[in-house]
Amino acid sequence: MSLFKRRPRAAGAVNVRAVNYSSSPLLASRTPAWRSKFLVALIGAGFVLLIGRAAYVQVIGSEFFQKQGEIRYARTLDLTASRGRILDRHGVILASSVPVPSLWAIPKDLEASAAQRRQLARLLGMTPKDLDGRLDDSPNFVWLRRQVDEALAKEVLALGIKGIYQVREYKRQYPEGEAAAHVVGFTNVEDKGQEGIELAFQHELAGRNGSRRVIKDRLGRVVEDIGDSVAPLDGRDIALSIDSKVQFFAYQRIRDAVAQHKAKAGSVVVLDARSGEVLALANFPSFNPGDRSRLTGEQLRNRALTDTFEPGSTMKPFIAGWAMESGRVTPKTVIQTAPGRITITGATISDSHPHGALTVEEVIQKSSNVGTVKMAMQMQPREMHELFSKAGFGQKPQIDFPGAVTGRLRPYKSWRPIEQATMSYGYGLSASLFQLARAYTVFAHDGEVMPISLLKKPPQEVSASEGPVSGVKVLSPQTAASVRQMLQLAAGPGGTAPLAQAMGYSVGGKTGTAHKQEGKGYSAQKYRSWFVGMAPISQPRIVVAVMVDEPSAGQYYGGLVAAPVFSEVVQQTLRSLGVPPDLEVRPQIVTRQLPAVEESF
Repeated sequence: MSLFKRRPRAAGAVNVRAVNYSSSPLLASRTPAWRSKFLVALIGAGFVLLIGRAAYVQVIGSEFFQKQGEIRYARTLDLTASRGRILDRHGVILASSVPVPSLWAIPKDLEASAAQRRQLARLLGMTPKDLDGRLDDSPNFVWLRRQVDEALAKEVLALGIKGIYQVREYKRQYPEGEAAAHVVGFTNVEDKGQEGIELAFQHELAGRNGSRRVIKDRLGRVVEDIGDSVAPLDGRDIALSIDSKVQFFAYQRIRDAVAQHKAKAGSVVVLDARSGEVLALANFPSFNPGDRSRLTGEQLRNRALTDTFEPGSTMKPFIAGWAMESGRVTPKTVIQTAPGRITITGATISDSHPHGALTVEEVIQKSSNVGTVKMAMQMQPREMHELFSKAGFGQKPQIDFPGAVTGRLRPYKSWRPIEQATMSYGYGLSASLFQLARAYTVFAHDGEVMPISLLKKPPQEVSASEGPVSGVKVLSPQTAASVRQMLQLAAGPGGTAPLAQAMGYSVGGKTGTAHKQEGKGYSAQKYRSWFVGMAPISQPRIVVAVMVDEPSAGQYYGGLVAAPVFSEVVQQTLRSLGVPPDLEVRPQIVTRQLPAVEESF
């Protein structure tokens, strides 16, 4: 009996027959040769492509791919150069740079609650909507606020908001504030000069930034340096001819004069009559260079250099000087000015009141239009034009400063007789206060117009300037000395500006008053008042020019409005320079009580 019993077949089971693969007609068929070759070719082509790509990446395009790789991990960091300082003639700082924090963010990494965002917006001085708008500008980088106070930066970082960072930048500071604003100028947030010396000497002050190549990780942290770093080259300091004490005092005096006379504006220029250096250049209104949030064009204008006006009676000494230089008159020559008016080609020119017979000295002392015109009409137009041109009128001042204007002096060939007459007392041409101050160096420095500088001159140049200078010769030293005596009379008893007298110092100068131009004519109620002179009169050390625009408190003559400013600036400046007094104090008190002769203009 069999040990194994056959199991009964389950119902529905299928009987699977054994398959003989070796005899299968499908498997037994031969594979076409082209198929295997095609597969081998595909594999080979793949290897060729890979090898070609590898060769391209490693050999042909290696520089490009290396650069792309570096972009992802290497960074070039700027090493900011410190901007040079601006100093006065004694080394007092007028402008310097200090490191301050600036706040920036990576918006895509920013993680802050609604309360934190509101607090951040408040600290930054924004509304939440403004903050959201700024963060939406770029996902990778955005400035939140640049050049902020240390305290504010600490408060912002104390919020603990992820994605907000701090970096150090340089911010410009101006210790003298409004007093020296128009001289120094200012920079923008990128530390580039925009006005004044900051703009004029941008290249020297800026220096050159350095660089540092580093590797950063994905969190922006510096891992290591790559290659050599280039050290920054700090900017060069600029030493100005400005004396900060004189500048501050001049600014105070013109500010007070503008307020006292309810004027629109005012300017003061102080020049060293020996070296041609600018000791002060002050304007009001002014502005704070460190806070320009409310800056207006009226405040920004450097009026002493940019505003031109008809110089009026301040031109009369030039006519008298040339009349003497050409041998037509002497200081004692008598000129009949009665009846106080003169008619030129149908137009009448008048004095403020009849003076009768005046010497040339008295013509300048009393500021007679008639006497000046009679001297001028003896000259050829070409003579007057050359005289004014040599004195610097109608020419742009050669000074390293933006905004200096040329003024207006028309060609002499187009002058009519009445125009020649009016130009002799300052109508029909225009000049800036700076040009006028420079022109008066003719009388202060032995007949030569001095080259003017806003930069401090080396000591050897200053010493050399006390002797012969390389200026433009206009008059002889003898004629210049004679004109100085006339200017001393004009600023003394019986002249148009006794209020110009300075305690302890002899002074000389000339007043100017003119109606302001409006459209094609002149305003009957708007004036410019000025005074330009020098001290001490025997050996002038300084030239001071003062202009007050639109005084409206009842007084408008230059001898009443501008001359007192001149007096105070002269006293302060000469004391500051250590110039010993050349007069006793007592007589000066008496002359201040004398009335001024009414000026013809």
